[in-house]
Amino acid sequence: MVLYNSFNSWGNLELLPPEILENVEVQLGDIRDIESVRELVKGAQAVYHLAALIAIPYSYHSPRSYVDTNVTGTLNVMEAARRLDVPRIVHTSTSEVYGTARTVPIAEDHPLQGQSPYSASKIGADKIVESFNLSFGLPVVTLRPFNTYGPRQSSRAVIATILSQISAGDRTVRLGDLRPTRDFTYVEDTARAFMAVADAPDEKVVGRTFNAGTGVEISIGDLVRKIAAAADREVEVVQESERLRPTESEVMRLLCDATRLREATGWTAQVDLDEGLRRTAEWFFRPDNLARYKTARFTL
Repeated sequence: MVLYNSFNSWGNLELLPPEILENVEVQLGDIRDIESVRELVKGAQAVYHLAALIAIPYSYHSPRSYVDTNVTGTLNVMEAARRLDVPRIVHTSTSEVYGTARTVPIAEDHPLQGQSPYSASKIGADKIVESFNLSFGLPVVTLRPFNTYGPRQSSRAVIATILSQISAGDRTVRLGDLRPTRDFTYVEDTARAFMAVADAPDEKVVGRTFNAGTGVEISIGDLVRKIAAAADREVEVVQESERLRPTESEVMRLLCDATRLREATGWTAQVDLDEGLRRTAEWFFRPDNLARYKTARFTL
């Protein structure tokens, strides 16, 4: 499903090779519209629910839209899947629901903390999913990725922000807080995690939540230095107030414990940060790819 638009734009799907795209059926619709969701879900063997608003800064500006999309949209998916007897639903959560780590590494029983309207909406979505499993026996599994990155990512994410600015030749990289640490997971590993929980036997995964991450953390300050060194660029990092979260809202530390996912499916992260950054930088440094980014502007 692609969000309806009058240009019939399919976003990054249009970058797929023709031989792959010809096997993809794209439906324009809206996750907030139950009829759109029912039409999409009808006859599905598995539903991967990734539809969401995900930019944290914009959630401070328009929190209601996050509830409408992330909570009500998830309710629509669960209700459609229940009515149409879908055999497996994979719901996408986020490490942001944990908030700043109270214990590390973070396991799935860590307390949930709504430190932004975005994370609160995802907690709400997770609880809707949990309730449909417990109330109706819906065969749902929740995957909680930790900070996915890679080629084609929007510049609302920090690695894409850094790389798009450096690739454009900027000597000044504009960022928010440099102190938080994150566990960055390359997009191919995240995709493999989705497939792993979709294919696993019911008794191992249904009704459960799984973290997906590397178990390695790095601060944003060290990250920008690593990227600049790998690109052989000298850059000055400037903190901009508009890129800072409210003080109590910033999540200072996220570090994944993926033991449960490994034991249930055998999944482990295969691409370390150095290799993942190399692949991502290679993509961003191609002029035709970089042209898709407005590096001089900060977009919520």
